[in-house]
Amino acid sequence: MSCLRVILILVVASIGMVSPALAQGGEAAGLLLSTKGLGGISMAIAAFGGALGQGKVMSAALDGISRNPGAAGSMNQPWFLALVFIESLVLFTMLVATKCAGIW
Repeated sequence: MSCLRVILILVVASIGMVSPALAQGGEAAGLLLSTKGLGGISMAIAAFGGALGQGKVMSAALDGISRNPGAAGSMNQPWFLALVFIESLVLFTMLVATKCAGIW
């Protein structure tokens, strides 16, 4: 099973569980996850996706530098900016997950 398929299954499962969990007046039934559990799952998915994205950015940057070492100076800013954007998405997910879980 491919990695993307596993992530898609986890996302669909977590979306499917959040509505019944929040619809209960008192105790949530059975194996439904609370908002704290869903916050943890969403943070794990974001960290996993961010790590994959950062690995791909670094791989492409180092591949380009190895093919053309003279362009290394002009490549530093774009790949650094890409790493910052990827990491900011993970940090935004952390903020949303902690806000939804009631931690922050």
